Amino acid sequence: MKNNFRISNLLFLILLLLGSLESNSQKLNKPFPKWKPGYLDIHHINTGKGECAFFLLPDGTTLLVDAGVHGRPMNENAAKAVPNDSRQPGEWIARYIQRVLKPLKIDKINYVVLTHFDTDHIGAVLPGLKTGKGDYVLTGISEVLEHIPAVKIIDRGWPDYNWPKPLTQEHILNYRKFVTWQVNQNSVKAEKFKVGSKDQISLVKEPTRYPNFKIRNIVANGEVWTGEGESTYHHYPPVETLTDRLPSENGSSLGFKLSYGMFDYFTGGDLIGVIGENTPEWVDIETPVAKVTGPVDVNVMNHHGYRDAQNEFFLRTLKPRVHIIQAWDSWHPAPTTLERVISKSVYDGPRDIFATNLIDTAKARLGENAKEIIAQHGHIVVRVDPGGRTYTIYILDDSSEKQLIKAKYGPYQSF
Repeated sequence: MKNNFRISNLLFLILLLLGSLESNSQKLNKPFPKWKPGYLDIHHINTGKGECAFFLLPDGTTLLVDAGVHGRPMNENAAKAVPNDSRQPGEWIARYIQRVLKPLKIDKINYVVLTHFDTDHIGAVLPGLKTGKGDYVLTGISEVLEHIPAVKIIDRGWPDYNWPKPLTQEHILNYRKFVTWQVNQNSVKAEKFKVGSKDQISLVKEPTRYPNFKIRNIVANGEVWTGEGESTYHHYPPVETLTDRLPSENGSSLGFKLSYGMFDYFTGGDLIGVIGENTPEWVDIETPVAKVTGPVDVNVMNHHGYRDAQNEFFLRTLKPRVHIIQAWDSWHPAPTTLERVISKSVYDGPRDIFATNLIDTAKARLGENAKEIIAQHGHIVVRVDPGGRTYTIYILDDSSEKQLIKAKYGPYQSF
């Protein structure tokens, strides 16, 4: 029996390889094929201005995680607008999503999740921006939802936005006005991210058809799932006891683990885990998160692969087969971070690294290690096959809206 099982698995892998070689030759420079029920698609959308991922779940439920616009000046240390600067990034994101959804006759986003409140994740307030339907400007997520309606918005701060202190920066106040307007005028639901939950973000169309799919909420505001039931604990000390420093916006990011059969995926905004000698140990939030996340197939690098993220314990515990960097800065990723990620002494086995926008100054910092990032520009799409047994990485051309396939990697076998 065992020999038969091994032979069948070997034949399966051979067929996958042959199918991959054939489809690679047939489908490059052609439009990305539309989603079908049972597939899981995760689009990491490159605008050159921030982070954004759009999910089409197996039953057609839609999920958007972040849609940002940073406020940095244009120079050699920041990416150019993609595909160009004729529209704002939020509108480009909306048009990308509409192109995906139109053939499927889906016209709304079921869940909008904001990992934290930095500009490159929610949108900066910049000169010359248009005003929305309410008393807010259109930037990042507010501009996306000007074009595509949403059902529910989930973030780490609703409804008070006062942890670890009142959040009153200009771009956050703009976001808050936007959420309030959506709730009061568009009947959109707003919720605070519930750490430990496996039901807050769930399939809404045919959940019983895909019982092996779930999203587990792992962390937010320093609160971490225990790994049992829906219980949690507070990794960060009570803020009233902190005199020298409060938890940072990055360290307060929310994160979740998506599972579909054997396939696992982690995303955690700008979580941090590499700390200095004089920094309190509690600042490292990656280590407790890693303990309850466990191994994954695909990992979106925390904090864009910056030097304070992806610590050794986190990498050794998750040991991802695939890393995705949503990059736009000259430190995305940092040389020290990439060294940890590629080091076989940190964890063994193969790994492939993809970046949405590896700019020239980042390549110069990375030196020879830059070649370890095997795809360096484009929208990165993870397509998981029905049941979650295998998945493929597609790189789509970001210079136009045609969503043409530039490269294809895999299929990979989930573990």
